[in-house]
Amino acid sequence: MKTSLTYIFAILFGLSFSCSEKITELETTQSEFNEPFRPQYHFTPPSNWMNDPNGMVYWEGEYHLFYQYHPDGNTWGPMHWGHAISEDLVHWEHQPIALFPDEHGTIFSGSAVADVDNTSGLGTTENPPLVAIFTYHDAEGEKAGRDDFQTQGIAFSTDKGRTWSKYEGNPVLESPGIKDFRDPKVAWIDGQWIMSLAVKDRISFYSSDNLIDWKHESDFAPDWAAYGGVWECPDLFPLKTPEGEEKWILFVSINPGGPQGGSATQYFIGDFDGKNFTTETTEVKWLDWGADNYAGVTWSNVPESDGRRLFIGWMSNWQYAQEVPTEVWRSAMTIPRSLDLFRDGEGYSVASKPVKELGKLRSETQSISGQEASLNHELVELEFAVTDEDFRIEFQNEENERLILEKTGEFVVLDRGLSGITSFNADFTNTQTAPLGNIQVKNLRVFLDRSSVEVFINDGELALTALIFPNSPYSKIQMQGLGSGKAHYLKSIW
Repeated sequence: MKTSLTYIFAILFGLSFSCSEKITELETTQSEFNEPFRPQYHFTPPSNWMNDPNGMVYWEGEYHLFYQYHPDGNTWGPMHWGHAISEDLVHWEHQPIALFPDEHGTIFSGSAVADVDNTSGLGTTENPPLVAIFTYHDAEGEKAGRDDFQTQGIAFSTDKGRTWSKYEGNPVLESPGIKDFRDPKVAWIDGQWIMSLAVKDRISFYSSDNLIDWKHESDFAPDWAAYGGVWECPDLFPLKTPEGEEKWILFVSINPGGPQGGSATQYFIGDFDGKNFTTETTEVKWLDWGADNYAGVTWSNVPESDGRRLFIGWMSNWQYAQEVPTEVWRSAMTIPRSLDLFRDGEGYSVASKPVKELGKLRSETQSISGQEASLNHELVELEFAVTDEDFRIEFQNEENERLILEKTGEFVVLDRGLSGITSFNADFTNTQTAPLGNIQVKNLRVFLDRSSVEVFINDGELALTALIFPNSPYSKIQMQGLGSGKAHYLKSIW
């Protein structure tokens, strides 16, 4: 989507703390979304701060992406739900802010569903509603020392997600006296609505017939899971094994405690019987081994005819998210990915691969061979066959800044220590290391944007996502251990 010289982000309506209507305008200061480091094929907000993706739902030909948004600054602040819509998961149209704080608090993370049978009664049979389920965060209650300042609320839309009304009976689920009680992910499972809720150091499951009245069913917290920080942003959904057997997957984001420090998403594979989730996993599994893929969840209501489980994550890390060297905007989402199970030794693991729709951004393809090649565009997707036991690829620019990706023995290593601007946070230069385990590396796929690199081994059997801030585009690559390859140059989505 093209933006005008001054992009007016008009907020149609919302509730202030006194429940009165307000209109807010938000402008970008440069045209074409072309500021330094602004990603050109990743989703970013028009301006100011963004974090977790929220409320992802597909409805009548459109993918909705909501997100944690602070409209008044480029660091974390009072949370709203920003909003964007896409017909292809690649090009995004920015929408007015969907949900504003009110007398119950600011609007933390959550999910959205298509209530196709109007179980909530918030729409009609002819025009069923979209329903958003989110966490209220009462900052005043937190300051006062209360432990029940996070509750769950709902809002609904009957105009294809363009405008939203809060439910008059909010909140629909009160805290039992636990400070961390948030991030509801709701799905229709076995004839009922199931809410997966992050409750400090466990996931609690609730059931409902109508999205309004909720009953606690069970808790999940295996002894061996990662507990280095608070659990957040759960997601429960089924995937089929290559043999056609259904398994249930539970995502749990954690901060801190990730494999590279700071934020990351662990997952569990097992079974869900409508009340309890049980896992067959016996060790911690990470969805992405890079430092910068957090709080990601999947779209609901994707048509069965599509057949994919579609995912997007927040491309940053709480270690330094508020310090990265951008000003007009701050934070981006990963490229959208589809999720699959693959055989991993005696069990299974989750692969995440770039969605096929990204192929429409390819404008030119260059063949690559030998040990050195030049890149003539900063937006590039690279594909390589891996021919040797180990490999190394080094991206370089005119400032002699270097980004290094290599396989050494049983590990894949990403080193951004000399990749560009790194001085804003000491943790940013840490080398990122991923164990291959049972994976035999056959091919490599790398996406470079202005401020990110996303690495996919064997169609996503292993993924590493990382931010980078080079002072100029990488224009040369040096390679060892790689066979013939291709560089696909990509068009901007803006």
